[in-house]
Amino acid sequence: MSEASPRGTYLAIAERLRSDIQTHSEGNPLPSESDLVNSHGVSRNTIRRALKVLEADGIVESAPGIGWRVVREGDRRSLVERMTDVIAEDSLSVGDAYPSEAKLCERFGASRTAVRRVLAQMEGNGLLATVHGKGRTVRALPTPTDQP
Repeated sequence: MSEASPRGTYLAIAERLRSDIQTHSEGNPLPSESDLVNSHGVSRNTIRRALKVLEADGIVESAPGIGWRVVREGDRRSLVERMTDVIAEDSLSVGDAYPSEAKLCERFGASRTAVRRVLAQMEGNGLLATVHGKGRTVRALPTPTDQP
């Protein structure tokens, strides 16, 4: 990777891998971590962080003795896209309560850390607001540009 990314190098690599995965068949192994290090020109730790983002989104899984592979089934949209779509799917309006972290973890089968990361991103994008003692509320309705 030749230039620095304001989003974080590992996030940019994760998005590139996500795009590449759409051309792979399900269940196939990804290139080895070593091959990814060489092709992206970054450290192994950066590659692992990118893969962990995709794992949290349910796109890849670690397979002992094989490496990383594409998950066989499920929604290929990112966790950010799926959590943003909750607003429309649940017919939420501005001011309505957004589901709790626990409910989101259960709904998407994601870790609390991954859900919190996305919630922070949604708050940063102005979609959600945190109200002390009441949880998160919808601050604005998503537009197509709110998706990564």
